[in-house]
Amino acid sequence: MSRRVRGIRAALALALTAPLALTAPLALGGPATAADQYTVTALKFTVPAGGRDCTVDADLYRPVGVDRSNPAPAVLATNGFGGSKSDGSTDAIGKVFARRGYAGLVYSGLGFGKSGCLISLDDPRIDGAAASGLIDFLAGTRAADDGTRADFVTLDAKGDPRVGMIGGSYGGAVQLATAAVDHRVDALVPLITWNDLAYSLDPNNAVGKGGWTVPGAFKWQWANSFYLTGETQPLTVPSLDPTRINSLACLHFVTRACAMFRTLNSGSYPARATADLLAFLHSVSPVSYPNRVKAPTLLVQGQADSLFNLNEATATYKTLKAHGTTAKMIWQSQGHSNATAVPPPGELDLSKGDLASSYVGRRILAWFDRYLLQRKNTDTGPAFAYYRDWIKDPADTYATANQLPALDEKLYLSGDGKLVDNRSRVARGSRNYTNWLVPTSHSESSLSGTIGLPDPAPYDTAGTYLGWTSEPLTRTTDVVGTPKATLKVVSPKAQRVQNSGDAADNLVLFAKLYDLAPDGSKTLVHRLVAPVRVPEVTKSFTVTLPGIVHRYAKGHRLRFVIAASDDAYTGNRGIKPVTVVSSPRDTGVLELPVVAD
Repeated sequence: MSRRVRGIRAALALALTAPLALTAPLALGGPATAADQYTVTALKFTVPAGGRDCTVDADLYRPVGVDRSNPAPAVLATNGFGGSKSDGSTDAIGKVFARRGYAGLVYSGLGFGKSGCLISLDDPRIDGAAASGLIDFLAGTRAADDGTRADFVTLDAKGDPRVGMIGGSYGGAVQLATAAVDHRVDALVPLITWNDLAYSLDPNNAVGKGGWTVPGAFKWQWANSFYLTGETQPLTVPSLDPTRINSLACLHFVTRACAMFRTLNSGSYPARATADLLAFLHSVSPVSYPNRVKAPTLLVQGQADSLFNLNEATATYKTLKAHGTTAKMIWQSQGHSNATAVPPPGELDLSKGDLASSYVGRRILAWFDRYLLQRKNTDTGPAFAYYRDWIKDPADTYATANQLPALDEKLYLSGDGKLVDNRSRVARGSRNYTNWLVPTSHSESSLSGTIGLPDPAPYDTAGTYLGWTSEPLTRTTDVVGTPKATLKVVSPKAQRVQNSGDAADNLVLFAKLYDLAPDGSKTLVHRLVAPVRVPEVTKSFTVTLPGIVHRYAKGHRLRFVIAASDDAYTGNRGIKPVTVVSSPRDTGVLELPVVAD
């Protein structure tokens, strides 16, 4: 587990342990150098969280020269799942920003490191409330347990400190949870985090004409790695705080989280359990409280991320904007799925010693300049930016836009297995596949990169999938955004059991996009798939595929596949043959967001 956790932390590209320096501090917000000086003080706080008192273990980073007469804004940060304030990726935040003149408070999240209480999955009523108690300290209205008080943080009003938050994954969602319960937060930078844990852990990418949704396909590899990381903490942490022990049935998580994991692992979705499952997952997710987040938010999401894909940040971005909150979004290259990889040239990499050496880092600095230093003329950049892995010049890897690309190109699923660009070219025909009782398709081994094991290339077994392939492309085609497919399938076996009262009986399939090269090699873009649990096989449904940024080179072909299974997810209960019928008037449609070269 420790290697898995280290890999996920590496995904944040926040692995620098900056050296303490010996000379005078820099002007606030100026360029950092190795000569900047600050002090680090370990503190404990007892804060109310979810109806109980929790001990929070923190480190205070204070630049030399920052005091009551020369205050500075503060940066608050915590760890990713399974980590602590001492992680290289977490304490690097305190060090980097202290070198730039910000006061920093970096803490171990509840249930991790030496902080008390149970893991509650960034619940705003618990984790958000705990962080709010730390903001009280930055405001000067709460003392640490040893009596230490902060009188050196810039105040917007009495009891209202100027404070921003930054961090990734688990340390990203807590920012939104905190801002939802405490409007004193002035700026957020959540990296590679979730919008809806129901979608993250049990995704269903289908929406029917009536707008219905049902539980999806359990992402068992990712979910159980986190479950085991949490539940084994009492066995691996000496002298564990007793507030971190729940019961023998649920050691280290809050009770509803353990019930959620049990339901997901059971492979059964009866109505009552499903309602409880979804209610809990929504309640601890930003999807349930976007109207309460007022702090300007810079979302950074990774393109290579099968845990929290680009759709998560996109959903948060759209809802924040809809509620009037200032928000911008960057799609960087790295996410959880390539956590151990060295960041490519031009990407955020604190091992280089500063934020200013990367596009994303400079955007973060500008965000805090604008909203923490209140330099109102600071350009915080475009609404949307995305990394292009086909550009070799690190200075030009990011493209920008004022809005997300639209779905502006349609391809039709022909009965002869072709993807055609005109409905009139669709051939009549029907094709079928069936699932086995074991998985027959592979997209990824979700933890292979984080634990250092090789991952076989993606594959689909003949007879267990259907594919539609375009003609060789006559021009370079850049797909940037979230493709969409409208489908209708026939499955009498699935139809007979779809009203059984257990949603697990409904048909499951997996949609995905490949890039076929002229030499026959194929690429599953970032190894991403769209799990679908179809509520009613008699009706058409729309599949929202994971967002991608990918260049299809001239001469390559685009291939759309629906498969019966995927070994990173749970699949169909029983054998369910599937037929897809095509005709010019009634066929599946694939829509792509294509941008100009």
